[in-house]
Amino acid sequence: MSQGSNFVDYVKICCRSGHGGAGSAHLHRDKFTSKGGPDGGDGGRGGHIIVQGNAQLWTLLHLKFRKHVIAGDGDRGGSSLKTGKTGRDEILEVPLGTIARNAETGEIVFEINKDGETQILTPGGRGGLGNWHFKTPTMQTPRFAQPGEEGKEDWNVLELKLLADVGLVGFPNAGKSTLLSVVSAAKPEIADYAFTTLVPNLGIVEYRNNKSFVMADIPGIIEGASKGKGLGIRFLKHIERNAVLLFMVPADTARTIKEEYDILLKELNEYNPELMHKPRVLAITKADMLDDELRAEMKKDVPADIPSIFISSVAQQNINELKDILWREINNQ
Repeated sequence: MSQGSNFVDYVKICCRSGHGGAGSAHLHRDKFTSKGGPDGGDGGRGGHIIVQGNAQLWTLLHLKFRKHVIAGDGDRGGSSLKTGKTGRDEILEVPLGTIARNAETGEIVFEINKDGETQILTPGGRGGLGNWHFKTPTMQTPRFAQPGEEGKEDWNVLELKLLADVGLVGFPNAGKSTLLSVVSAAKPEIADYAFTTLVPNLGIVEYRNNKSFVMADIPGIIEGASKGKGLGIRFLKHIERNAVLLFMVPADTARTIKEEYDILLKELNEYNPELMHKPRVLAITKADMLDDELRAEMKKDVPADIPSIFISSVAQQNINELKDILWREINNQ
């Protein structure tokens, strides 16, 4: 299977938690006691649907075909104040950066960001109280107990946002996949046409002294992406989690560098204004096509308020210098 078919960043699941067990209405009896008091135990709680972070996972593929998740019911309470057995919990392991939201309201319930972190997605029903809870001075032998609480059934969406140190931002064919293949061991599909990258690619970039950082190549955004055009906001969301955004503008762009950079900025701002607070670096790609005179002319059009560099992934021009800039920006965070 290609990475495209393996990468799943959205699943919708019907979750049914367990019913709580009923409390017991037992009255104590043994060979010495014919009319003892209440000793009915509480029912066990129903099983929860639990989401747990797993740093070894990078996709929701394993949940793609699991449309219904059903937890176990709690057992009834027993005599001698014995509490019923708790229902079986169902644990859904997810990659870090997974958001859980209610499918009907769209409301975010929680976000999983740490390995081993657990959150209850759909809580099980509480167990009913046994009859000993209801004993009073005027009612010494209550012959009733609480029924268990019913479990819940709801539809939830699990949605993955990639965790990366550097997110690549640029129009299709800006050279993002090529850069990722040069600086890391990632093998993204590369071709000279728009929208080659249909899923985000992650690469670990080796840096000096055995250090490294994670770079994410996000499918190219086009004008109108924040309104759902092109590949749209389905992929823009992955940029939200990146520490540093690397804007990539090819030297052979039909616009000026500043015009193309401003359009990319506008898209990000319309999608989520908070992205505007992230540190940005600008790389002018395919710089091996430029002679010194043309490069000097183009430099005049580069925005002054952002670290910038001319690079060529194919010719390996200024790649180490770009890593230095990115490392500095990541660690300024």
